[in-house]
Amino acid sequence: MDAFQHQLLTLIGGLICFCVLVKCIRFMKYIFPHTWSAVPQTFFRSMGEWAGKGNFFLAKRGLNVVMISRTLEKLQRVASEVEQTTGQKVKVIEADFTKNSVYKNIEENLQGLDIGVLVNNVGMLHNPLPCRFLNGSDIDESLVNCNIISVTKVCDARACMLHLRKGLILNLSSGLGTFPCPLYTMYSASKAFISTFSKALQAEYKAKGIIIQVVTPYGVSTPMTRYQKPGFITKTAEEFVSESLEYVTFGDEVFGCLAHEMLVIEFDSA
Repeated sequence: MDAFQHQLLTLIGGLICFCVLVKCIRFMKYIFPHTWSAVPQTFFRSMGEWAGKGNFFLAKRGLNVVMISRTLEKLQRVASEVEQTTGQKVKVIEADFTKNSVYKNIEENLQGLDIGVLVNNVGMLHNPLPCRFLNGSDIDESLVNCNIISVTKVCDARACMLHLRKGLILNLSSGLGTFPCPLYTMYSASKAFISTFSKALQAEYKAKGIIIQVVTPYGVSTPMTRYQKPGFITKTAEEFVSESLEYVTFGDEVFGCLAHEMLVIEFDSA
């Protein structure tokens, strides 16, 4: 009996040590990303000439970018700044992703462009403030169109990537989608969809040379979060994007930055 207990305790201890080791390795990847899996300077440019729904940081990495948003004046101002700062070409497309009628215009404007990187980062809340599901605004198609349908509409770009057998698709989820989140029910559920959809899609197309990664941040200071004060956990959008692009080769899902990865490890340990 004593021998059995000793073997059982040894086995349990070994499993605990193994789990701790796995978490440490996962954590070390974020501390030393350049050592663990350095992203070459030419990585993004090797995917293609253009980044669909791109940004300043992708332009800095040598890509021409397509900026898509519903505010044309803001788009034009930002596009001018990116062109002057990086020397890359910028194409702007006005589109309101709460409406399903925008995709034909987007498709027409993307014709002939070598889209190698695609970023799906649009999103909206069901209600500006936390509230019970039935106490929020009337449910319409706007949130579903913006948070879910917009992500699935990568098919045309993916078809091009399949032909070239290369490409990078980054889908932005949220930490609130990793668990049922009362008072943000619709938002949480829509982000959970993005996570599941992205991982399943990667399983289907990984062998075709396409990287599909879901990025799952926790606190980021944006208009949607009413510009929460940045700190160790809450990152500015610029900080988060810059750091998260270092992790595009880290697997099907990343949390985008060291601080958010630490949160996940803490939650898993609780």
